[in-house]
Amino acid sequence: MGWTNWGRNQRASPVVAAPASVEELQEVVASVSDRGGSVKAIGAGHSFSAIAVPEDVQLSLSHISGLLSVDSVRRHATFAAGTTLNEIAKLLAPHGLAMENLGDIDHQTIAGAISTGTHGSGARFGGLATQVVALAMVTATGELLRIDADTDPELLEGVAVGLGALGVLVEVTLRCVPAFPLHAEERNEPFEDLLGGLPERASLVDHLDMYWFPHTSRILVKTNTRLAPGSAITPPSRIRQWWDDELLGNTVFGLLCRIGSAAPDLIPRINRLASGTIAQRGYSDHSHRVFVANRNVRFVEQEYALPAENVTEAMQRIRSLIERRGWRISFPVELRFSAADRLWMSTAYGRASGYIAVHRYVGEPYEEYFAAVEEICVALGGRPHWGKLHTQKADSLRLGYERFGDFVALRDRLDPDRTFRNSYLDGVLGS
Repeated sequence: MGWTNWGRNQRASPVVAAPASVEELQEVVASVSDRGGSVKAIGAGHSFSAIAVPEDVQLSLSHISGLLSVDSVRRHATFAAGTTLNEIAKLLAPHGLAMENLGDIDHQTIAGAISTGTHGSGARFGGLATQVVALAMVTATGELLRIDADTDPELLEGVAVGLGALGVLVEVTLRCVPAFPLHAEERNEPFEDLLGGLPERASLVDHLDMYWFPHTSRILVKTNTRLAPGSAITPPSRIRQWWDDELLGNTVFGLLCRIGSAAPDLIPRINRLASGTIAQRGYSDHSHRVFVANRNVRFVEQEYALPAENVTEAMQRIRSLIERRGWRISFPVELRFSAADRLWMSTAYGRASGYIAVHRYVGEPYEEYFAAVEEICVALGGRPHWGKLHTQKADSLRLGYERFGDFVALRDRLDPDRTFRNSYLDGVLGS
């Protein structure tokens, strides 16, 4: 039986193993290593790049999931690596805890999310891997290796965003926070007015997400403000939420994408209609319900992290590019910001970052559009999201990561025979 990812752009026909325990997983890895094969762990399949595509054995972590322990004093929670982000939110709730930050999709496993450098928004907040204080992984020999911030903080910085190249994660311990609500404000603003001071605007709020529909002059701005734990919430009514998020955000938007795909000349008018019908609203709810959006319309995506001060110029160049080439792009361009961190292979390593993500509706040609946007982003110091589509290779990536050589050396030590390799990793790290 074949495997395909969520975006339907990566496929494989691997041998599938679904170990029922960590011990069984160790045996599978050691067996594959002994015969000189390769093994890739798969999460929820939400990477658009080929980072998790198996070429021999595919490991499912579906049986290695759940909450393992909670340290209520330190607010640390340990999860089996196959636990999804939406499951984590539910498992933490009875303990009065939450993840500090989330992205807008929560179907990923915690192992896959941190390994690919998944992030949310917020100029004062790092990616999901910055919340990791300890982890355990199975190395190529089948050994269970435990790493934590107390005993070896530098090694943890090297392993946290591990790209699946160092071993198979089986446990992840997160630094959590007291559960908190968020107040969301969503509104349309003029494109030109917003671009005037993007990094400054992002620094003034807790979380800022922006969506620009190409061929329009307006941009949807979502601001999430953190409220004190225990604050009263005013969630949208079920009818309003269904109308805005399911009917307009998925059903109608999906229909418009299908129409645009069949008749591209209609896309500018469709985008103006879509951007005009997006709700102007304010509400508050538990943090994970506000951070996350239900996405049913399939797409493929490329995302680059740029120095925060370069995002405005990049957006101006992208808008000019689309107009100059005469392309018809139905999906919005997404902008977010995050804090600098010290994780070796994080796209935000050593610098405050702004993220620009471009998308195409599933089945539409994306290569020319993505390549041109990638050229703009690379010229402005961009680093590609590991789980999104890009064409960068080891020689160019080495120049953008101060600890690239250290990471490759760590890979040589932990996986000298490349048990965890695939073609993607051969390209971005070197074989």
